[in-house]
Amino acid sequence: MGDELARQRRELPWVPIEKEYPLQTEDGTSTLAELFDGRSQLVVYHFMFGPDYEAGCPACSATADSFNGVLAHLKACDVTMICVSRAPIEKLLAYQERMGWSFNWASSHQSDFNFDFGVSAGEEMTHDPAAPRPEANELALLKLLNEQPAVRENLPRIAIQNASSTGTNVDGYFSEGHGISTFAREGGTIYHSTPATPAGRSS
Repeated sequence: MGDELARQRRELPWVPIEKEYPLQTEDGTSTLAELFDGRSQLVVYHFMFGPDYEAGCPACSATADSFNGVLAHLKACDVTMICVSRAPIEKLLAYQERMGWSFNWASSHQSDFNFDFGVSAGEEMTHDPAAPRPEANELALLKLLNEQPAVRENLPRIAIQNASSTGTNVDGYFSEGHGISTFAREGGTIYHSTPATPAGRSS
């Protein structure tokens, strides 16, 4: 069943990205194309670290602890991997140094990137309305928190603890979402794709 699902996902159409997304990195402002770093595939891990956070999401941080070790393997498969968060780049770099990570991290603080790819709440997403609208689980939960008091009253303790550890409250915490977006570049065009990497298992 898993292989069949993967096959179906690979057959979904790639969607060209025409909008410009200026992203802040340690080396200055970069475009999405520049973040490919010369490779044909780009994997973006949406790390929950909003502008009002004082520290990164604990769950995302635990996941990110393994990233340094896989970067070389991904590069050998023509894949560049980065993290993107909506907090200002200064916050991200300070937290990265504190955690001892070396992967590339970009800030979407000055662009619509997070909103358009469904991992930040607070603004309307501006991609093609005819395309399926993605939405992170956290944003869906945020809606339930606001619409159904019983959901807020029965929120697991770990969710409250995670929110507190980021220096924000539950609403602020779930205004950001985690997930993976994958992109491919052919010629001068960038495409948003569905599989774990655009080339699928062959990569």
